[in-house]
Amino acid sequence: MISPQELQARARGLLSFPITPFTRNDEIDVSAYREHVQFMIDAKPGALFACGGTGEFFSLDLNEYRITVRAAVEQANGKLPIIAGVGYGTKLACEFARAAEEAGADGIMVMPPYLLVAEQEGLYRHYRSVAESTRLGVILYQRDNAIFTPATVARLAEIPNVIGFKDGHGDMERLLRIRLAVGDRLFLLNGMPTAELSAQAFYGVGCRTYSSAVFNFVPQIAQAFFQAAEAGDDAKCSQLLELFYRPFAELRDRARGFAVSLIKAGLMVTGRPMGGVRAPLLDPDPAQLEELRAIVNRATAKML
Repeated sequence: MISPQELQARARGLLSFPITPFTRNDEIDVSAYREHVQFMIDAKPGALFACGGTGEFFSLDLNEYRITVRAAVEQANGKLPIIAGVGYGTKLACEFARAAEEAGADGIMVMPPYLLVAEQEGLYRHYRSVAESTRLGVILYQRDNAIFTPATVARLAEIPNVIGFKDGHGDMERLLRIRLAVGDRLFLLNGMPTAELSAQAFYGVGCRTYSSAVFNFVPQIAQAFFQAAEAGDDAKCSQLLELFYRPFAELRDRARGFAVSLIKAGLMVTGRPMGGVRAPLLDPDPAQLEELRAIVNRATAKML
């Protein structure tokens, strides 16, 4: 476990979140998970989010969560930070936060509370309680039913171990106002689905860190896009967006939940199968799987 300040310094650039593999008996395949985490570590992201949305946090019980976070921490062995997702109502989110700390995670990402839309004061109390339940660095996650005003983010930034703000909402004006409200106190993270599609817009408001889901199965494409974005090579970014990210996103939008399901399917079509998703998510059908394979093969061939 590292300090919140060290986590804030290290969790920058291109990040990702490993999938959680399940066996045919619908149990966590810990061996496959360790293998996959190592594959991702070898591709050199800035940090990994264990048990995030792509890791199907919402389908894990507390014991499975402990096992998975601990496996990621042990596999990383200090090479890069491991940040664990937490969520649900306040009491459960605090339990998950404590479990993440006990498992050796370096930080937590607090996902929106369960189902309801709360007032700003309610959001503040919820996220404050979670932050105060752990010594770990805390990243706030804005999306869906947890949309913050700049004033609420500024209040939460006064809590010493709150270090980052991940945005999955995509309102650039709101994000800019949040950045102006907190200055350098928090680092900003682009958490949009298929974040590469919005990366250049986020760069424009000073957010140069993002999490890539496709890093799970095409890390070479993810790294190529990140390097082009960092270099300001708009032509290369546009080429990769047209070659891979646009057709991938069009397939992703065919069904609810495909932002997660297609990542596991991507591992299958690239020869590293890690099982399917848990209900209520659905795996792609054979035709969709072949379409994904064609997208990956075409992009990979043109990059080589």
